[in-house]
Amino acid sequence: MVKIAITGACGKMGRVIAGLVNEREDCTVCAGIDLLGEQYADFPVVKKVFDLPEKPDVIIDFSHPSALEELLNYCKMKNVPAVIATTGYDEKQINEIKLAAQQIPVFFTFNLSLGINLLADLARRAVRVLGGQFDVEIVEKHHNLKKDAPSGTAIMLAEAVSGELPDKMKYVYDRHSVRKPRDREEIGIHSVRGGTIVGEHDIIFAGHDEVITLSHSAQSKEVFAAGAVNAAIFLNGKQAGLYEMSDLLKN
Repeated sequence: MVKIAITGACGKMGRVIAGLVNEREDCTVCAGIDLLGEQYADFPVVKKVFDLPEKPDVIIDFSHPSALEELLNYCKMKNVPAVIATTGYDEKQINEIKLAAQQIPVFFTFNLSLGINLLADLARRAVRVLGGQFDVEIVEKHHNLKKDAPSGTAIMLAEAVSGELPDKMKYVYDRHSVRKPRDREEIGIHSVRGGTIVGEHDIIFAGHDEVITLSHSAQSKEVFAAGAVNAAIFLNGKQAGLYEMSDLLKN
């Protein structure tokens, strides 16, 4: 039985994760961490990670980028694996995650959905077939409460595309003030925020007289929560290192 602690336990994703774990027999939530400190289930909720009443086997993080430093400090000190599922990290914080993975097992990906990771793989295959003959644009849509833009998933998809191209690509986020034709080295990334959209991502390959679009739409947050729980089970007992969805899928 894998004991899981959830950071951001009182948020929407934290509650969904707690509900999913409650339905499984291979894991249990031993505690939650959230500044609200609201206890809504049969596990304790503390305000800080260092206040945890017992050492968990794995921590799933769905909180806020500002909580990263303390979370990593705890995990390194206690030798606890971490599933990092929060988005909105800057480059410095991503480097901190990679450094922590030299000491502890860390599962880090911009999106825990199996479908999104398949979409990234399909995008790579498309680029290998189409080469640099098609312009690439990425459109991501999320609910009106999402704070970061573009989404981490959109960046992940852009990197999947650019990694297959020989030239160094540049990401362009806003063209309203640009008065010139599109450069071939561009990947356009566009953000839409509205309503209760859980998450939609389109990769558009626009060529001469034809357009190919790869799409993924998440209908509920459960697809991300399920991925996080599966990642926690996978991470338990692993050696130090940086793991991602491709590692879980090979398992």
